[in-house]
Amino acid sequence: MAKIVFFCIPAHGHTNPTLGVVRELTARGNQVWYYSYDLMREKIESAGAVFVSCDDYDMEQRLTPKDAVRLGKDMAFSIRILVDTTLALDDKVCAAVERLRPDCIVADSMAVWGKAVAMKLGIPFVSSTTTFAFNRYSARIMKQSAGSMAGMLLSIPKIHKEIRRLQKKGYPVRSFLDLIQNDDHTHTIVYTSPAFQPCADTFSDMYAFVGPSIRPASGEIVKIREKLIYISMGTVNNDMLPLYRRCIAALARTGHQVILSVGALVPTDAFGDLPAHIEVFPQVDQIAVLQKADVFLSHCGMNSVSESLYYGVPLIMLPQTKEQEGVAERVSQLGAGIRLKRSDEAAILEAVQAVLADDAFRKSAAAIADGFRRCPGAGGAADKILQVCRKA
Repeated sequence: MAKIVFFCIPAHGHTNPTLGVVRELTARGNQVWYYSYDLMREKIESAGAVFVSCDDYDMEQRLTPKDAVRLGKDMAFSIRILVDTTLALDDKVCAAVERLRPDCIVADSMAVWGKAVAMKLGIPFVSSTTTFAFNRYSARIMKQSAGSMAGMLLSIPKIHKEIRRLQKKGYPVRSFLDLIQNDDHTHTIVYTSPAFQPCADTFSDMYAFVGPSIRPASGEIVKIREKLIYISMGTVNNDMLPLYRRCIAALARTGHQVILSVGALVPTDAFGDLPAHIEVFPQVDQIAVLQKADVFLSHCGMNSVSESLYYGVPLIMLPQTKEQEGVAERVSQLGAGIRLKRSDEAAILEAVQAVLADDAFRKSAAAIADGFRRCPGAGGAADKILQVCRKA
């Protein structure tokens, strides 16, 4: 029986793929402790892990909305938040983990404090990567502007200052790349297929491409029209009332069934009277909808795209972050969707009609789905973790 500690950030898209792995590990008789945040407690405990709250120590959740926007744009600021969180957790986590002496630590690629603790205490480590794996080859799909590259260069002195803070607390970190980048010698689980992963053949055998972790649907959606269009911009940056109104206006006269998930920040009564074939919800069971959908208009979060393609549903893509831009680029390369260059009514309607009219999009999505289903899944991820435990 192995003892395993997980670390993750407070994001559904990063937590959900790990839950099947936790279930698999605990079903085999292993013990799992999972450091996360209270909003994830129920789902983590239901997977069989011992939940350990990090809320009192987390820096990211204390940010103002303005600061939260900076995270994806300002590398020095992002590193500072990661270092602040690592140091805030240092005494509690290091003492607890040292007493427990787990056989392995598994940490989300963005929960760098988990990796830092493993480095500091000399515990075998596995990275859990819910986005694409990146090296100098695959990173080419993330097109950096000259401005963003210049900003990164200017931020290096500030980043070095943050790294020195970690070094003073005993963390053997040479540069920020030690925290945020995996090399060919780091055991890494990637929740996608080799076919969907860009440049998969350039990664060492330390990388296990296990495919997306798809939960069962918890309900059922009734399809009332021949075609079903699903629209969602995810669970984070989804306060997009003008976009939702343009989608409704674009699709109102098509007669297609439309299911629109708008999140908690947009009141559903803001849309007034809607045609009978268009429904707006704060949230839906996305898996249940995708099992019936013909097209998905998405922000291109990795989880949403993986779920869509798993069910062979082609995408219309409107990415909002660099990570989502990279996912959208890969979907475009493989012919499973269309990137929206504009988000006005005419462009939305044109994209929906184009995807519905050309069966090549659905065939490409089905080919990716076939690759997903041939991956070892949660069982393969558990095998990888236990292999690392046995070598400890």
